Amino acid sequence: MSKKIYCYAQFKPKPGKEKEVFEVLKALEPNTLREDGCIQYIVTRHIQNQFAAGESYAIVFSEIWESKEAFEAHCQRKEIVNFFDTNCLDADGLVEAHNVCVFTDEPEDYDKPVF
Repeated sequence: MSKKIYCYAQFKPKPGKEKEVFEVLKALEPNTLREDGCIQYIVTRHIQNQFAAGESYAIVFSEIWESKEAFEAHCQRKEIVNFFDTNCLDADGLVEAHNVCVFTDEPEDYDKPVF
């Protein structure tokens, strides 16, 4: 079974800051894609579609990591910590709200083989 971690990081920019937040997040992609264990790391923006009428924050990172350890190492990089400190936690930052969640593709109570 997979040990992959799937992360979805959603960002709600402050009014009028959507384009700026998107560009700041886009700038994080090149270095992150070089990290050990990074399978996918892409920033996307919400668009309207008649077949997908759900609600979301305006900007979402879709990430896939080889392991929990790779994901956690990424989260501790100075560039990532600085983004959250400056844009999400600081009252003067560009982001009004954010939500970061991780998922696994391994079923709960999976009957793993015993070697």
